[in-house]
Amino acid sequence: MESCAPLPQPLRRSWFVVYTRPRWEKKIDESLKQQGIISYCPLRMIQSKWADRRKMVALPLFSSYVFVCINPREELKVRQTHGVINFVYYMGKLATIKDEIIEEIKSSLFLFPDAQVINLAELAVGTRVKIEHGIMQDKEGHVLRNELHHIIVVIDSLNCVLTAKVPATNLRIVN
Repeated sequence: MESCAPLPQPLRRSWFVVYTRPRWEKKIDESLKQQGIISYCPLRMIQSKWADRRKMVALPLFSSYVFVCINPREELKVRQTHGVINFVYYMGKLATIKDEIIEEIKSSLFLFPDAQVINLAELAVGTRVKIEHGIMQDKEGHVLRNELHHIIVVIDSLNCVLTAKVPATNLRIVN
């Protein structure tokens, strides 16, 4: 993978975040690379199952986001790429990402290819969830308490209340 190496000030490249159309992350990443732009769409590997088979598929780690390493001259090229909605802004300026953060994401995905991003704010008290891994796999319940890295889930099957302390990564929100 190409690095986002520092260049002289007017041509210095930095990492930025691009907001994309839903489910266009991989297409946009490929399109940007074909244009000679350094881009990175972190992918996680998950096993998907259909009625007749199982298959490993690569899904974007961050929905609707792709990272680009560009200089100011390349900004317009990125904006004009089909499927790109806009850059992400922070306090009125393009949101920059440090090289170290990109490297952390890459190394984390190398070590844990099935990693996922969970917004703990979405796991509010009362949220209905399904446990996807572990001894309580496929059981449903609701969030009783949200702790730092574990969620206390009330499992309401079996005509009794059973609580389990479950890592947030093992939960999926149920509609």
